[in-house]
Amino acid sequence: MTNLNELLSAKVALIEKGQIVDATEKFLAPNGKTVDFDGTITSNKAEMITKMKNFAGAIAKVNSLKALQTAVGNNVTFIELDVNFDMKDGSKIVWHEIIRSVWENGLIVHEQYFKG
Repeated sequence: MTNLNELLSAKVALIEKGQIVDATEKFLAPNGKTVDFDGTITSNKAEMITKMKNFAGAIAKVNSLKALQTAVGNNVTFIELDVNFDMKDGSKIVWHEIIRSVWENGLIVHEQYFKG
């Protein structure tokens, strides 16, 4: 699967099922870097998988995890997500998130997250 539209659709399908760790494992390149909206940076896939496992493990209930819009450009994709989680510590996460991904050879080499 090298078509960017197909790759993005497959990634969105995993995210919407709550399989955020699986999406990272499948689509982030081994040397893929990420930048979160709070400034947290991961320098490779292993770091990001650890981060996502910790995050996913802190979720008590997924109320909503829905892609509102997607866009595909020149080796770049965007996903706008509606995110609503109840966390195990009693807090709530409610936000719109924009994910910008830069792709090379069917994998994400750089991904940045923006809080909308």
